[in-house]
Amino acid sequence: MPLPMPRAILFDLDGTLADTAPDLAAALNRLRRDRGLSSTPYEQLRPHTSAGARGMIGAAFGLKPGDPDYEELRVGFLDHYAAALAVDSTLFDGIPALLNDLRQRRLGWGVVTNKAARFTDPLVFQIGLADADCVISGDTTAHAKPHPEPLLEAARRLKLQPQECWYVGDDLRDIQAGHAAGMVTVAAAWGYCGESAPESWDADALIDAPHQLLALLPQAVSKN
Repeated sequence: MPLPMPRAILFDLDGTLADTAPDLAAALNRLRRDRGLSSTPYEQLRPHTSAGARGMIGAAFGLKPGDPDYEELRVGFLDHYAAALAVDSTLFDGIPALLNDLRQRRLGWGVVTNKAARFTDPLVFQIGLADADCVISGDTTAHAKPHPEPLLEAARRLKLQPQECWYVGDDLRDIQAGHAAGMVTVAAAWGYCGESAPESWDADALIDAPHQLLALLPQAVSKN
């Protein structure tokens, strides 16, 4: 079925717009070295990047929220990350061209992430996303994804109805949040994708590279 034409496209940050895994993994391994431990291989950490501290600490220490020592590790990890946010983080190939194309088409775009504003706000400036029409962090609203409230807040700030927006993300929670908000959902298979295959997320569309998002637009159907 043709997708409805958007007036704005919203994006997850980590694993969708930006490859932040190198700096997150570096922060995690600094934490391990603080404790006299060897580094966890980057390839083992990368798939868990979209899950933030919970995913990274789980992958490197085998701990989850509520376990003894988890909170101390979480605070230490985030402090290390805050000190070196954008050393090796970059926009994925094709993202700058995609965002420029959206501007030329007069489509708005924004960021909706579960990353706390403490990290999001400086990061978007340092990696070239400062001209986003809105930036919603994990602590902007009372809920984080997969709750729809962050996406609904983005639509409010854009002065649009949720159904006028598409949401693009590389994690199952992104697609769940988008569905709950009433938005068209697009799974970004170039991202980290967590522990499940994007094909199983029931997204409205699945793309393997940023430029493929543009190919969906001419096929979209205007409601006007």
